[in-house]
Amino acid sequence: GDTMRNFMLDFKDLIYVVIERVIVPLLPLFIFGIFLQMGAEGKVSAIMGMFLKIIVIIFIMHVVLLVMQFVVAGAIARKNPFKALYTMLPAYMTALGTQSSAATIPVTLAQTIKNGVREEIASFVIPLCATINLAGSILKIVACAYAISLSMGMNVGLDLYAGFICMLGILMVAAPGVPGGAIMASIGLIASMLGFDSSMQGLMIALYIAMDGFGTAANVTGDGAIALIINTIKTKSSPETVTAE
Repeated sequence: GDTMRNFMLDFKDLIYVVIERVIVPLLPLFIFGIFLQMGAEGKVSAIMGMFLKIIVIIFIMHVVLLVMQFVVAGAIARKNPFKALYTMLPAYMTALGTQSSAATIPVTLAQTIKNGVREEIASFVIPLCATINLAGSILKIVACAYAISLSMGMNVGLDLYAGFICMLGILMVAAPGVPGGAIMASIGLIASMLGFDSSMQGLMIALYIAMDGFGTAANVTGDGAIALIINTIKTKSSPETVTAE
């Protein structure tokens, strides 16, 4: 049992190293090649215009998502949601720079505790959510895929995207918390379920990487809202523990 467990842990570390040190550093060259091809075909200006619109729309969607998360968390925890969201701002800004949920854990943890979450709960919830809560990344991937499908005249039916979102939600639990990890983990699903060819996959990767920090920032900030909810539920279920402390 221990041998198998150690093997799986080592294999996980190997995957992280391959993604972080091999695949991610090569992505700029891949994206550069895609744009060279688009330049030769005279499509750069149209694609860049579409990119700009998508980035603005996705940023607005992320803001709406975070406000909704903290309004729900504030209602459950009986805290001012906007004050709680403002407290998480350092984590948001850090994630914009690091583009990694794992690297932002110390800042996210500190700001979550400042929001009144007990340290033992925050220490459990924040590292866990850094791995499994990728709501911002999922929103960004779905929005990018939908926009590219629409621009290419492909099927954008609700039935297709409902199944895609469900599968993506499951897949994202296993996505590595490194820059570009979410899109690299999901590109196979995008190709198989949505029918993206190699050029469309390249556009997806380029568009995602261009605003990778926004998705990561939304993920880690949302972790603070989840921690507030868990802290309230735990406090109500075992008030004697809080009193003893």
